[in-house]
Amino acid sequence: MAVPSLLRGGLRRLFAGLWGRGWAPPPARALREVVEVTEGNTTTIEGKIIEDAAAPTPPNPSGQCPICRWNLKHKYDYVDVLLLSQFIRSDGGMLPRRITGLCLEEHRKIAVCVQMAHRAGLLPNHRPRLPEGHIPKKPKLNRYLTRWSVRSAKPIWTRGPKWCKVPMPVGHPLLKDNVKYTHKPLNFNH
Repeated sequence: MAVPSLLRGGLRRLFAGLWGRGWAPPPARALREVVEVTEGNTTTIEGKIIEDAAAPTPPNPSGQCPICRWNLKHKYDYVDVLLLSQFIRSDGGMLPRRITGLCLEEHRKIAVCVQMAHRAGLLPNHRPRLPEGHIPKKPKLNRYLTRWSVRSAKPIWTRGPKWCKVPMPVGHPLLKDNVKYTHKPLNFNH
């Protein structure tokens, strides 16, 4: 007998919300300041809402993703961990595009930069948890800052004939237009 009364109560609350009674807007989450006013023998203490500063408008409001909106299209690299950490989960994986709002091109670039930052050891707090009692088989090696692409092999400079040593581009092809720290192209003889 309790089930029909629960259903009736739930339906009543649902229709009350649809007709405008019963549901109130959520409370304001603004900062409040405590103000104490003394007039003679009467002291009044009240909380006044502090107005938030207006958020800055992006330079390109018509951009379809946050990177394009703030004109950061070719201005980031794998070492910009503050920017990259906004697009990753707590275990280091990428958030999906429907959550981040990135366009496909920028999502791919950010994914490559996140992988390179993980490989260089720049995101030490963003790694998946290992099961309790797990003992790693390989010793933990020191990481170093690297510009090598995620799927590349580091070249061997001292091996092979001289005619075989061709310049090998460093970095990922998706990031070829992004930030460069020198005027010379990033090539190593291979």
